[in-house]
Amino acid sequence: MFSGAKIVANPATLEVMIEKIDILVARIEALDIDAIVNPANTELAPGGGADGAIRAAAGPELTRLLDAVGGLAEGAALATPGFRLAARWVIHTVAPRWRAPGLEAQKIATLRSCYSSCLTTAAEIGAEAIAFPCIGTGIFGWPKDIACSAAIGVVRAHPAPISRVAFCCFSSEDAALYRAALRG
Repeated sequence: MFSGAKIVANPATLEVMIEKIDILVARIEALDIDAIVNPANTELAPGGGADGAIRAAAGPELTRLLDAVGGLAEGAALATPGFRLAARWVIHTVAPRWRAPGLEAQKIATLRSCYSSCLTTAAEIGAEAIAFPCIGTGIFGWPKDIACSAAIGVVRAHPAPISRVAFCCFSSEDAALYRAALRG
């Protein structure tokens, strides 16, 4: 596991930014952390991958709550209780689909907004630690290197008063990509 511990003060606001970034190979739905991120779809309808695993572990209450919400825009974030999860909160976000029509730069900006919105939402709900999956790299088709670069860039620069960010990778290969990006 890579751990880069560093405290950075934002001179404009004097607030402490992210102190520690961890790279994990684990199941995000099993993490005991303040908040986990769910890579959802715009309808907030049940999906596969991390979304399916998170919903199964959280129990039917999560799906019922998301059904009542009805939808979420790409790049936005929504916090819900974790219900039966070890995580207290689930923060849902929607990445754009890589192969959908549109400019690459706009898609990258929207993916970056996913991370930024989740960090801001985590701070608003009082979470001190948050775990991200590799957002968009599953069925949404994002090239892993581009998605990783966006994720690391936002987390390094974001002024949210979060003490720990974990990138929860599904495979050792994904974790190696994130470790390399953190060193670069």
